[in-house]
Amino acid sequence: MSPAKIIRIVGVALAVAAALIPGIPMVGLGLAVLGLGAGYYVASGDRATLLVTVIALNSGVAGAVDAIPAVGMYVSAILTNLGGLLAAAAITVIVIAVYEQLTE
Repeated sequence: MSPAKIIRIVGVALAVAAALIPGIPMVGLGLAVLGLGAGYYVASGDRATLLVTVIALNSGVAGAVDAIPAVGMYVSAILTNLGGLLAAAAITVIVIAVYEQLTE
């Protein structure tokens, strides 16, 4: 299993666990570090898709499912955590893209 896949699996697992188990210490830091690492492995062809996904999740789409009875708040929390994970990945993608542009 590649390091990229391991980082993605652990990141998604942490995002789900943080939504379902309250009180996990420093979960935001964990999501940020995993997101920064995951961003390093994003292929150049997938960068635009990642950025659009981050914009969508962090602009309120994650909260749209909050109205679903019984599970909405959990799904919303999971999507919000994934938005944070992907936002950190987007930071790495942006830094790599700027570096590539400057070193051409």
